[in-house]
Amino acid sequence: MASSGEEPRSGSPGRAGTGTEAAAADAAQLDTAEDFEVLEEEGEEDEDDLSELPPLEDVGRPPAPPREDAQPPEQGAGDAAGDPQEWLDVLGNGLLKKKTLVPGQGVDSRPQKGQDVTIRLKATLEDGTVVEEDPALTFTLGDCDVLQALDLCVQLLEMGETALIVSDAKYCYGAQGRSPDIPPNASLTLEVELLAARDAPDLELLSGKEKIQLANHKRERGNFFYQQADYVLAINSYDIALRIVGSSSKVDFSPDEEAELLDVKVKCLNNLAASQLKLDHFKAALKSCNQVLEHQPGNIKALFRKGKVLAQQGEYREAIPILKAALKLEPSNKTIHAELSKLVKKHADQRNVETEMYRKMLGNPSTASTSRKCKDKLPWSIPWKWLFGATAIALGGVALSVVIAARN
Repeated sequence: MASSGEEPRSGSPGRAGTGTEAAAADAAQLDTAEDFEVLEEEGEEDEDDLSELPPLEDVGRPPAPPREDAQPPEQGAGDAAGDPQEWLDVLGNGLLKKKTLVPGQGVDSRPQKGQDVTIRLKATLEDGTVVEEDPALTFTLGDCDVLQALDLCVQLLEMGETALIVSDAKYCYGAQGRSPDIPPNASLTLEVELLAARDAPDLELLSGKEKIQLANHKRERGNFFYQQADYVLAINSYDIALRIVGSSSKVDFSPDEEAELLDVKVKCLNNLAASQLKLDHFKAALKSCNQVLEHQPGNIKALFRKGKVLAQQGEYREAIPILKAALKLEPSNKTIHAELSKLVKKHADQRNVETEMYRKMLGNPSTASTSRKCKDKLPWSIPWKWLFGATAIALGGVALSVVIAARN
């Protein structure tokens, strides 16, 4: 449904890119088509903090707009200048602009979200270097299958229209860029022609192979957004993949195709949980982990992430046995060892705090305070047993005196 016939080139503006080495390492946290070392990088996740990421508005902030009295620079392939009236500020923030080069067939011919569109694409850097050319790039409009700049602007194109799109890095490859040809925080100029738009195929009529291929494409796009630290869009892509896998079908699938669809579903749920955990959506992440464990009770990634979710919520008592189960399945996993040791210590500290709190609530003095009170006793203090005996003798004497007086 989102393919032009061949497997997408790695890093194409219309497809998921390879990213930097750091991004590639981060991909090891995900369930991908390849066999990655399970949870190899997960030990660093506790240290991840979204507050360390620059705000979306600050990533690749564009230069200040030119003054009205400034002379317009020379026109070129990557030039967004010229008559400001010709440019459409798509989002109203100056970061994404569109200008029509060749008019199309009218507003009524614009494509709709959910349709499969085919475009001719040419992407260049600000210095005019061509970084991508595709004569027939096909994708589902609105599914985040391509760069945001394309997803947002193609729905404004008329059939047959050719337009120039100038986009800030925020809507392209962001702070990471795309190795080796697109540097970090690079703006792109996209020349786009809308060639075709048609309704997406009915999911119920897809063959098992087609459904697997489509769901995997959406999942890989989610992995791309995860590597870009855009966890909201990653969640969106994984949700789309899960809807495809879970859609009803009028076609019979082979047992192998059913097993492969289940494998895609499990991978998407695991990656969905990882993204939700990054955003502190603990309830949703726990649900995703539980769905994986319903199908595969021994799935180590799901066990590990469920333990982390519970630990983040302070539920150490519940988290520890889950991590122990994961460790039993893979005793050599150092990440699980480290996480489990950390949780055991936190649980012990938590129990000590709770014990002290309950002691204070019940009014029971602590051992230390009792010991100190004993030391503070005066040396001449009279034991209570002697005091009781003396009182009894005195009372007995008084009673005897009363009896003798009565007889007399």
